[in-house]
Amino acid sequence: MKIGYDLAQRWTKNKHQFIVAAHTNTNSPHTHIVFNSTNIEATKKFRNFKFSSIALRRLSDQICLENGLSIVEKPKPSKGFNRNEYLGLNKSPTVRDQLRALMDSALDGCKTFEDFLAALEALGVEIKHGKQLSFRVPGGKKFSRQDTLGDDYSYEAILERISGKRVVTPKIISVAPIVPSATNNRPSLLIDIQQKIQEGKGAGYEHWARIFNLKESAKTLLFLKEVGIDSYDELVKKSAVVAVEYNRRLTKVKEIEQTLGEITNLQKHIGTYGKTRDIYRQYNAIKNPKQRDEFYENNRADITLHEAAKKYFDGQGYGRNKKKLPTINLLKQEYTVLAAEKKKLYVGFKDLKEQRNSLTVAKGNADRILGVKPDAQNLNGSHDNRRSNSYGI
Repeated sequence: MKIGYDLAQRWTKNKHQFIVAAHTNTNSPHTHIVFNSTNIEATKKFRNFKFSSIALRRLSDQICLENGLSIVEKPKPSKGFNRNEYLGLNKSPTVRDQLRALMDSALDGCKTFEDFLAALEALGVEIKHGKQLSFRVPGGKKFSRQDTLGDDYSYEAILERISGKRVVTPKIISVAPIVPSATNNRPSLLIDIQQKIQEGKGAGYEHWARIFNLKESAKTLLFLKEVGIDSYDELVKKSAVVAVEYNRRLTKVKEIEQTLGEITNLQKHIGTYGKTRDIYRQYNAIKNPKQRDEFYENNRADITLHEAAKKYFDGQGYGRNKKKLPTINLLKQEYTVLAAEKKKLYVGFKDLKEQRNSLTVAKGNADRILGVKPDAQNLNGSHDNRRSNSYGI
């Protein structure tokens, strides 16, 4: 501490405030020095200069020699590094880095692979079962397959790490804290355990599925409390209302998109028809077959496009003695009106979709929890009167 203090004092020439802190908890005790860039009188600032690191090292060596300490005689040249590199903040951890860190944390104290999966879920990781297990970090956008996480995180490697046959030193990275989000708190559909057992799933899967169902049942109850639903009948009605509104908007959006596509197509053919009309008139005016064939070969593209436009108009019911072909300006106006209507329909559409999905899952879980079967519900959405219509929240 004294040497660090002397170094700071002589480097700042007693003109700047400074703090000296010592690290004694490492194999190489050392000090850190922070000094105020503005001098004590607040009249000047410290100005760094070229090769200041060499000057600072020489001053440090001099003080060390004065106190009988050794120095590095021929230090190797250093490229130097910036503060971000020093603190390890220059590169944010990838999604797979975060997954590996969460897996390392989840493995602590696990005795079976099912315990490991349950611990991962407790940390907020979503798990998707398939040919390969896939995981999604809390708040993540995409799932990552287990076979893309590296040799130490494969199914076999996890089993070896649980049994102690494989020892892995976890890489320390900064993982963002798990912050509950709207999507994180939404329930997932309960697993039909009996069906899975009949499909050949083992006892380990059954154990994991029961834990999963307990957690998702709790999530379902919390979700219903959040949205102010406390009865099955209310859940059925709310689900139906939201589903109807979602389907209405979706149908309308699809109808508008189809019409917009038709307008765009019609505009394209009208433009093509206008650009190639003179060429086509000249082509029709030629009576000599040889000259006509020669003109066709020289203007094949324009003639073909013009005929295609005519065929399109005929197919759409335009032409002589049929409905009149609209003008480009009229089509542009119609397109603008429809595009504005579509944009209006999309306001809140994503939230409505998430609400519909969450209510659908919640209703499916409620059916499973309460033992309500499809044939026990009537058209009004009521259920078996022998059961309470309250979730007990």
